[in-house]
Amino acid sequence: MTSWWGFAKPMLVLGVAAILLLSEPDFGATVVIGAAFLGMIFLSGAKLGQFIVLICGCMAGALALIYSQPYRLKRLVGYQDPWADQFGSGYQLTQSLIAFGRGDWAGVGLGNSIQKQFYLPEAHTDFVFAILAEEFGLIGTLIVVSLFAVLVYRALRIGYLAEKKQQLFSAYFAYGIAILFASQSFINMGVNMGLLPTKGLTLPLVSYGGSSLIVSCMCIGVLQRIYRDVSTESVGEDTESPHA
Repeated sequence: MTSWWGFAKPMLVLGVAAILLLSEPDFGATVVIGAAFLGMIFLSGAKLGQFIVLICGCMAGALALIYSQPYRLKRLVGYQDPWADQFGSGYQLTQSLIAFGRGDWAGVGLGNSIQKQFYLPEAHTDFVFAILAEEFGLIGTLIVVSLFAVLVYRALRIGYLAEKKQQLFSAYFAYGIAILFASQSFINMGVNMGLLPTKGLTLPLVSYGGSSLIVSCMCIGVLQRIYRDVSTESVGEDTESPHA
């Protein structure tokens, strides 16, 4: 990807997807897809100057979207000190932090969460990680984070193997899926722990909800197919006679 036109074509596709998502409106999904897009562009060998221009443009667009809607700006400011308005804008985050505090090291036990009894809104989807922390404690949260790290690593590894076999489409597809899982899980966990502004994003493969689970399973299936193709090709090359 060396010419500006080659660089602009995927941006047009991203622009159409962003417009549709923002029409809902769904700013969080737009950020996740944008992060995956930026990662794929970077890994595909974009020039540094072009990539910097894209980063600056995306950051400017994100800031404009945040300041264009009062509720987005309120979320951005509110998460810095949720206890200042714990029964208003900071209610969801304070209840999430209470769940983390109750979890302590080993948690209160499976099914014994108090916060999910209508204290913490969206406890089954956007804030399911907080309930997991309450029931399984620090040990459980570290296990979940480790599992996501392994998943992302394996997806990147599959992309690397495909790239070595010159299956570039499959390689970048795998890279994109890896970045999707990494960015969405990072944002969800960061929101639950108060490290990021409150935003409604599901935790892949964990949160309740048909559409999220189906798409996550489809991504896993695509990774499995890419790995199968790469492995089959490797076996074929190994079994070829050197005198053929």
